[in-house]
Amino acid sequence: MRQITGQLLWVCNSGDMLNVRSIMNAGIEAVVEVADNEPFAVLPREIVRCRFPLSDGGDNPAWLLRLAADTVAAFVRARIPAIVCCSGGMNRSVCIAAAGLTVASGMELDESLVAVIGNGPADVSPRFLAQLREVIAGPFSQTNET
Repeated sequence: MRQITGQLLWVCNSGDMLNVRSIMNAGIEAVVEVADNEPFAVLPREIVRCRFPLSDGGDNPAWLLRLAADTVAAFVRARIPAIVCCSGGMNRSVCIAAAGLTVASGMELDESLVAVIGNGPADVSPRFLAQLREVIAGPFSQTNET
């Protein structure tokens, strides 16, 4: 589990979700799960949870990718401490967190991706990132309006 510098946003893997105490101690109020192959984490009921079953292969519905990015962006804009989680914590969670930052701030996706990865591990799927890039730049793209 690692926090993105300057943000109330974390990325993690499914194993990190088993350590509820660390999630609560970090003050996290919302969880965005983006794995399509993991069971639901057992979390206290006061934590908001959103689940978007995304696959690494780049064959996700565009609307589902956009909804996941917009959800993360809403948490970022509202300054609600949130964590984005996938199986390994190195592809889907990293990319969706970056997409959320892009939608919320207007930064370029590559710039957001660098911010999210920081000094942590990443193994970004080129197909997943390409699909996400297309969705973020597509007709549903939004300006940085508050």
